[in-house]
Amino acid sequence: MRILVHEFVSGGGLAGRDVARSLAREGAAMLAALVADLAAIREHDIVATADPRFPLAAPPGVEVVTLCTADVARLDRLIASADAVWLIAPEADRSLERLAARVERHGKALLGPRPAVIRLASDKAGLARRLVHHGIPHPKTCVLRNVADSVDVARGIGFPVVVKPARGAGCGGVCLARNARELRRAVDIVRQAHRRGSLLLQRYVPGSAASVSMLADGRQSVPLTVNAQSVRASRSAARGTRGAVPWRPFSYHGGRTPFEHRLAERAVEAAIATCRAVPGLRGYVGVDLVLTASDAVVIEVNPRLTTAYLGVRRAIAENVAALALAACAGTLPARPVVRHSVRFTTTGRVFCEPTRASVGPVRRSS
Repeated sequence: MRILVHEFVSGGGLAGRDVARSLAREGAAMLAALVADLAAIREHDIVATADPRFPLAAPPGVEVVTLCTADVARLDRLIASADAVWLIAPEADRSLERLAARVERHGKALLGPRPAVIRLASDKAGLARRLVHHGIPHPKTCVLRNVADSVDVARGIGFPVVVKPARGAGCGGVCLARNARELRRAVDIVRQAHRRGSLLLQRYVPGSAASVSMLADGRQSVPLTVNAQSVRASRSAARGTRGAVPWRPFSYHGGRTPFEHRLAERAVEAAIATCRAVPGLRGYVGVDLVLTASDAVVIEVNPRLTTAYLGVRRAIAENVAALALAACAGTLPARPVVRHSVRFTTTGRVFCEPTRASVGPVRRSS
């Protein structure tokens, strides 16, 4: 099978445009890891795209195609020449959804969910309602329909609140506001970063940031690992008409796996229930949560490869890319055993040490 791997940020999707170097490093790290794992299967012809500013050091036998400013049509030709396409792209601006639709128009297999499922998972306002309907713990969330009402809405939720785009990816454009003064600045910041979409106000949930890496076949799901996330709300100052106004943007720096937390299995249960609530998820999926003193609270779903893949692939003794391909074909594995404790960064650095931990018994959704 000829597989095309297209990572949007470092793989040419933003060729000719300014790219935040931190995002490019993160995307390039995921791309390099995935391509290496696909090549290690030794059963497929692998083609990967690259932005000339971010060259890809691919294993022997992998074809790397450079996409430049004028190469929009070239991606279509690459899609047309492939049997299947694996996309890595942010949900912001519907980038992932649009690329998936592009692959479908060519009649090629998607190694991930279909566009309609991506839309369902990426709509944070709709996801909030869906999770509540299914009885899955989720912070109170409101769509901010009128910016002038932001303080009243936040007071109805209860400070502190998180301000985020209704369609976004990771911590991009996400801010914590502890009072009305911070809220006004945070809303302004998020609106500037995401001009075309709605904003959400969400109750801030204190606890340990975590994720569960999952495999799904469209109906059922199985967990790979529970991961700790290094997420920080850093204090910044922006100059306003009345002086320096503090606001606290979130930033993601990587994490570690497995996360040996007393609520780790509760996180697995919540992630399985979340995948069941969003039917049609396929391949590798990430579910973000906060582990509080008493529960696992689901924050959002990532219908794509996530940065945690960098740690997961080193923590378990199996080729995760091969497992994801099998899941897309309808065959879910048993829950794998963790062999190593791993720390990873968004720049692609991975630090391993042996561990006696196991991820526990097999669990699947039904």
